[in-house]
Amino acid sequence: MPTLPQLIAIPAGVVELRDARAGADGRATVRSVALQAFEIGRTPLTRAEYDAVVDPTPHAGAAGSLPVHPVTWFAAVRWCNLASDAAGYGRAYLVDGRRVRWDVSASGFRLPTEAEWEWACRAGSTGPRYGPLDEIAWSAAEELDGAQPVAGKAANAFGLFDTLGNVWEWCWDYADTARYGDYRSLRGGGWADSEWSLRASVRRGSAPDAVLEDVGFRVARGAVGGPGAEAAQGWSAASDRDRAEVRGPRPIGWTPLRDA
Repeated sequence: MPTLPQLIAIPAGVVELRDARAGADGRATVRSVALQAFEIGRTPLTRAEYDAVVDPTPHAGAAGSLPVHPVTWFAAVRWCNLASDAAGYGRAYLVDGRRVRWDVSASGFRLPTEAEWEWACRAGSTGPRYGPLDEIAWSAAEELDGAQPVAGKAANAFGLFDTLGNVWEWCWDYADTARYGDYRSLRGGGWADSEWSLRASVRRGSAPDAVLEDVGFRVARGAVGGPGAEAAQGWSAASDRDRAEVRGPRPIGWTPLRDA
């Protein structure tokens, strides 16, 4: 069996997520999400861990310890299913072309939801980040040419490294089904990002087949719902569909997802 990423057990808890899209009162909305316990990668997935599952000629040495990048959201989903097969876990994803369904009852590897990601990143902290930027994150302040080997900065209180800085990390959720179609969410910031982007609450989105130099992923694992359920850990298929239903004139530039 290939070498698989080391996972850290994350306790159940409640995280508050901020949504910059204004509510009826014109202000950003905040929602509380109660999370079940789950597991998540100690670091972003490394090139060596990625290659051990999908590449017959893996990278060795220093290159193997870098976070895998660039990698598309679809490639991350594919890796999760192949790694689940290798480990004997049930696949988390059912893939039909560009349509991907998450079986929340599956035991296999998967991408974290945004709520899981932020709860794991914060590790009990309440500020913009869990420590001084220069101690916890590779960022633009260091004028780097690219990603750095994982776990080179201080871990958070859960024992996770590089949740901020180094590479952006794909999450399961859509970025905004009303504005951005099938774009998926990214969290954490990268090596070329400034302090403003390296905060636990910052989110970004991109197309699931986009190849972006500073994007990788961190895997999660754990069944968090029953068979056939379409909601778990802060994500809801019904909410995706409702948000995509743009009522009235469509704002310029918005591309609602018609098959949410």
